[in-house]
Amino acid sequence: MRSARAAETRRRVIEAATSSFLEKGYAATTLGMIAGAADVSVDTVYKTLGSKIALLKEVLDVVIGGDDDPVSMLERPGPQAVRTETDQRVQVRMLARGVTGQLERIRPLDDILRSAAAVDPEAAALREDIQVRQRGTAMRAHVGWIAANGPLRDGLTVTRAGQVVWTLTSPEVHLMLRDTSGWSRRAYQAWLEQGIGDGILVPRRTPEI
Repeated sequence: MRSARAAETRRRVIEAATSSFLEKGYAATTLGMIAGAADVSVDTVYKTLGSKIALLKEVLDVVIGGDDDPVSMLERPGPQAVRTETDQRVQVRMLARGVTGQLERIRPLDDILRSAAAVDPEAAALREDIQVRQRGTAMRAHVGWIAANGPLRDGLTVTRAGQVVWTLTSPEVHLMLRDTSGWSRRAYQAWLEQGIGDGILVPRRTPEI
């Protein structure tokens, strides 16, 4: 029962933090606001998840993964399905679909984190860890799974191809196309699939007449 209560408190705090960060932004959000919304004390927030930047990290982890299960991103069903698929172009389609869904969830909070990173060294370090180290590692892993089923275009190494995919799947590109340019989710996903395929896969042969 104690464990269940602790898990419920943690869930409420994360939900309250998510709402507050989205509504008020990182700088304007206080632990007192989060505690009030979660109906707990500020001390409980500290004991449960720690500082405000630690709270933002937890919020992002839940949003990126889609839940708070302690399972790494690459071990989740979506990436593992890409890993076991044997057709490269199907793998690219699955990757584009998965990244699109993830960006639709995380982009609003990443926008907040990017703004905070401009003035807060801890926020800057957190964003670099998420967007450079973690996402870079994930994209290289996906490219490695794709390369296991056939060559990459123009002799691309897995590292270089991973950098191509990392760039295409960035939240900055998603922002430019979805928000600035007004693309639909479907149009963005189709573009992403084509961009990844054209960027790293051997071109399809045109049938001879």
